[in-house]
Amino acid sequence: MDVPTIALLFGLMVISAQFRLGGFYTFVTKKLAGTDGSPARLLFLVILAAAALSALLANDIVCLAMTPVLVEICRGRDLDPMPYLLGLACAANIGSAATLIGNPQNMLIGQVSGIPFGWYFLEASPPVAAGLVGAWGVIALMWRGKWSMSAPAVDAHAPEFNPWQSFKGCAALGALVAAFLFGNLPREVAALLCAGVLLSSRRLTSARFFSLVDWPLLLLFMGLFVVNHAVAASGLLARVYALLGAAGVDMTNGAWLFSVTVILSNIVSNVPAVMLLLPADTSQRAAVLLALASTLAGNLFLLGSIANLIVADQAARLGVAVTWRAHFRVGVPVTLLTLILAGIWLFLRWPDLGVPG
Repeated sequence: MDVPTIALLFGLMVISAQFRLGGFYTFVTKKLAGTDGSPARLLFLVILAAAALSALLANDIVCLAMTPVLVEICRGRDLDPMPYLLGLACAANIGSAATLIGNPQNMLIGQVSGIPFGWYFLEASPPVAAGLVGAWGVIALMWRGKWSMSAPAVDAHAPEFNPWQSFKGCAALGALVAAFLFGNLPREVAALLCAGVLLSSRRLTSARFFSLVDWPLLLLFMGLFVVNHAVAASGLLARVYALLGAAGVDMTNGAWLFSVTVILSNIVSNVPAVMLLLPADTSQRAAVLLALASTLAGNLFLLGSIANLIVADQAARLGVAVTWRAHFRVGVPVTLLTLILAGIWLFLRWPDLGVPG
């Protein structure tokens, strides 16, 4: 079992919970709503904020915190919340691809491959930035002239903004990123140290933090590590790779690895897909490709990522139905566009990526 990856994931969940309990997400969302401008401009700001937060914090907690406040704000301004909710979900997925701590599969890739935190960010941020602009363009075009909608106001019951608690979260996150960039501590140790400091709070009990930790996801990771080890030990994975090679599917070829990652991520979900495909190519370039492809593929279906499901669930509690059909209508063009942009960037950046190893 890969204990360091699970420890890193747990530590980052605690730090994300600090921002939630401090009302930081509520503060950011309401600040965005207070800006002047068109509905399309508000959508762009929501996408930008969600992506930035999801790059450094657990994107599921970002969606959990921002969705109710976003619905409340849209209702108050007589705006249809649907484009903003879909923008939030898409941006949370796309933005999380920018760093090695944005989502569980990237954490796993970072831990196994050992690629530098800063180097990965520099390689992944251009296609992520282009993808965010593309997602905004797709949604803004679809809702052009259809932004308005009258509906009863709702109360999101969001946590009040607490400057001190939010500052503690920012300090912990800043220290963690600095440790990743300049320190020699293992990533999981740095994350647990920061989480331990936050858990020692006299005002926020540990129980409140732990209520926001995604325990089912941690258990899923543990189970997947056990299953993946069993598959590898049985020789089944090696035989599958041999059969693929005999069929002309060379997994050291970037184009094949990219395509198989996208397909497998939508069949078995992105975390299991990454676990199965990591042994195919252990190079740093392949790690970037795997992280981008598996994460961006999550926007295709509503069930493609936990962030999508959280947005749909939280919106439903406030009377907004984000159906699989509504998501699919946006998810298909956004996913295709972002994958194309990522593919172009990868093969321009490394022209020999499509050459068999």
